[in-house]
Order: sequence, then structure tokens, then C-alpha cells
Amino acid sequence: KPEANCNSCNYFDQMSSLEKHVRPYSKAIVRLLKSTVERNSNVWDDIINYRSEIQEYISQIGLELIVKKDEGFAFVKQFEDSEGNTLGLVQRRQIGFETSIVLVVLRQSLEEFDSNPTQLSTEKFITDSEIKDELELFLPEKFNRVKFINDLNKYINGAVDLGYLKEISKKDSQTKYQIHRIIKEKITLDILQDFKTRLHGYVESV
Repeated sequence: KPEANCNSCNYFDQMSSLEKHVRPYSKAIVRLLKSTVERNSNVWDDIINYRSEIQEYISQIGLELIVKKDEGFAFVKQFEDSEGNTLGLVQRRQIGFETSIVLVVLRQSLEEFDSNPTQLSTEKFITDSEIKDELELFLPEKFNRVKFINDLNKYINGAVDLGYLKEISKKDSQTKYQIHRIIKEKITLDILQDFKTRLHGYVESV
């Protein structure tokens, strides 16, 4: 019995320790370190209300809080030194060349959508067949299109896994997606143009 009481004391000591150190925005920080947070998340209000406190905390580990309130999402990015180095807290995922092509086409599609003020919707939706059509127009003539198109579903799934595409619905053999606006933060117009140049250079060298 004395031992049971001791274990009970340790349990409550641990609980009081957690309660002592936790902050109202602690869960929001944990969520941000894992992935992009959207406005329908239960920690969204904490991010908005404690934005400065969160930034002050994560800046100590080399991170910056980016909040896109109008677009409805928030994420963290790593500070870089003059040589582009980071502390390495957020792991950079390796993206295959083919998946990169899909991402660039999605980024370009979203840019064209935003440049058209006549659109009624504020979000860009696209089907897998529309992605295929846009890729056909984007890829240089000498590119091995047959193999690429045959494996397209795998590359689209890669874009979904990375958080740049969100599956909305599936009907018969067609899937409808929403292009997540974080793609504009990750792939700037300069990166978009640079990739197009490198793609054409790659094709010419093959």
C-alpha cells in the first residue's frame, strides 16, 4: 500500500509538471511542427490569438511562423543563413523529378486561376484528367510522355502526400482535387521559371 501511494504521488507530480510548463498555444506549436494547419483545425484560433508568442518561441529553434489568414492556413519555415543552411529541425523531403513536374504544372495552373478575376470560386479545383491535359501542353516535345502519363497517378499521389493536392471527390474513374495554396509559398514564380528552363535543358541533353 505505501508503494501504491508513492506511485500515485509520482503520477500526480508528473501531471502537475506538465500543467506547469504547458502554454495555451503549446498544442498549436506541436501541430505546426508536424504539418500545415488549416482554418478548420481546433488549434487555428490559438495560432491567430497567440501568433506573437508562438513566433517568439519557435524563433529560438530557427523557425518562422507564416500565417495566411485570408487563405486559411499556417505553417512554419526554417530561417536560413547567408549560405542557405538551416538548423535542420524541419526535414526537407526529397521530391522526384516527375513529381516536381506535376507540382510545377499545378503551381502554374493556380497562378493562371488567380490571374483571372472573373472566376466565381476562390479555390482552384482540378481533376486528374485536367492535370493530364495540362501536362500534355506543358511537356516539351522530346520528353518521354508515354511513360510519364502511364505513371501519372503515382506522381499525383505524391503531390497529395506532400500536401499540395487535396482529394475532394471521386466519381467513376475521375478524381477531383483542390490545389492547396501553400504551393504558392513553396514554389515561387522564380522557382517556376527556373524549373521550366532546367526541364528544357534536360530534354535537349537526352
